[in-house]
Amino acid sequence: MVIISFLVSLAGATMLLLFAVRMVRTGIERSYGASFQRLLTQNQSMLGASSSGLMLAIVLQSSAAVALLTAGFSANGFLSFPTGLAIILGGDLGSALIIQILSFKMDWLVPLLLATGGWLFVKVENKKSRQLGRVLMGIALILISLQFLREAIAPIRDSAFLPAVADYLARDFLTAFLVGAALAFVMHSSVAAILMCVTLVQIGAIPFAAALSLALGANMGGAFIPIWLTRDMNTRGRRIPVANLILRGSWAIIVLMVIHIAFDPSILLFSKAGQSLIYAHIGFNLSLLLLALPFCRILQSSFELFMPDLQGARAEELNSQVASALDPAALDSPSQAIASLKRELLRMIDMVEAMFRLIPDMYENGANELFQSASDQDKVINSTLSGFRSYVAKIPPDTYRKQDNKSVRGLMDYAIRLETAGDVISKEITSAAREMRDGRMKFSDEGWNELLKMHEGVRANLQLASNVLISDDLESARLLVVEKAEFKRAERKSRKRHLARLQDGRAESFETSDVHLKTLRALRDINSHISAIAYPILYRNGQLLETRLIENLELRDANS
Repeated sequence: MVIISFLVSLAGATMLLLFAVRMVRTGIERSYGASFQRLLTQNQSMLGASSSGLMLAIVLQSSAAVALLTAGFSANGFLSFPTGLAIILGGDLGSALIIQILSFKMDWLVPLLLATGGWLFVKVENKKSRQLGRVLMGIALILISLQFLREAIAPIRDSAFLPAVADYLARDFLTAFLVGAALAFVMHSSVAAILMCVTLVQIGAIPFAAALSLALGANMGGAFIPIWLTRDMNTRGRRIPVANLILRGSWAIIVLMVIHIAFDPSILLFSKAGQSLIYAHIGFNLSLLLLALPFCRILQSSFELFMPDLQGARAEELNSQVASALDPAALDSPSQAIASLKRELLRMIDMVEAMFRLIPDMYENGANELFQSASDQDKVINSTLSGFRSYVAKIPPDTYRKQDNKSVRGLMDYAIRLETAGDVISKEITSAAREMRDGRMKFSDEGWNELLKMHEGVRANLQLASNVLISDDLESARLLVVEKAEFKRAERKSRKRHLARLQDGRAESFETSDVHLKTLRALRDINSHISAIAYPILYRNGQLLETRLIENLELRDANS
């Protein structure tokens, strides 16, 4: 009976820990997710890239999240292999440092964090303030879960069960290593797994030697998480997580063998067992970063040979914008045809995003190559829409259910929306950017920063629209509509601030006034088009009435 109670308590504490870590990460991603790509993909040295990864891992409290972002940017061609690997290595060290921060005795902070975070989340309308509230409550829940974990272990600490298991793991370090790897992978969080090991060794539930083997295993198991999450990406995106796994796993096994065979693990007991384990974990990740960073560029050719692109140049052709995802053989199967249409829409979203990324450079550089690139990409999108229409026209409507036909019409409508968004970029945005260039104009610092934030907001919604399209999830659809409303509010505020600068007599605001307002309208229109994917889902679930959402107050909670 004691064992059952222990297992239930342990499971509850563990799940609360996982939920809290996820809560902190998603809160930060929703507030600043659109800034992450700019941080990671800007030109930087290997040291700068690893520093970016370190900072991002501390913010997100997850090296796996950093690895997933990096792999995604690499798969789309925004990151080179050496830079991406340096970012992930830095992210691993950052996740080790966050364990040191979270291991401090901060129980006294819990009521303050809950009160402040709860007030921000429930009472404040501003999106970033609400997500800050989410983050603060998440940190409080992490501290609470660690306290629950200590309390769950306490009843059986002096029983015969736990000491027997702990002694076995201390003697058989290979088994402990594998258990740690499995624990990190199953929990999908190396941070949570190692926090658990630190807590167990702090209260004397397991010896230091066993905890050290578990932590080394968790380091390798954590490297498996992005491998699993990126299994459907192209080869270019998967190379970096695989390289990280090979480097991390090899170094973890080497350190494990050296410490347990050549030395006594107790030599690492510089202070109390729990703190020494944290030092060992940080030392492991720091040593790996220092050893591997100089070889990031050298390893690229080896991994390109180890994981070549599909059929070499043919893979590039298949991944290019002219390669349609529509499958003519799937026309007679509604589920397969709809899946094919969704894949094509995802490809169109990627094309629109590729165009959209050019906008800041259009305004800053005004190079003809950028305008031509936008025009060329718009032609590809137009051609893709024509292919989409032809495919839909070939669908035999009599063999499809009424609901399937409605889904097809909804996807067709969204394809038109995406093509229109491309037109806005290739025509209205490029026209405004040319006007800036030809008139040798420059935005005020405040105005340009406002436009950059708006640009980042649309990019974040592009990613969210992709998620809605894939998942067909009601909550994600609700969140996308809420984000659309937030964007409209931000656009109105930016317009008011711009007019206030005009009243103050700001010369740069006066000469760029038309361009600023045109750009705001264009960004608003693009955001409206890409957010349209949410409405069929809301309508299907009874959440859409005419043109307004039901329960506006409840919708604001969709940010949660």
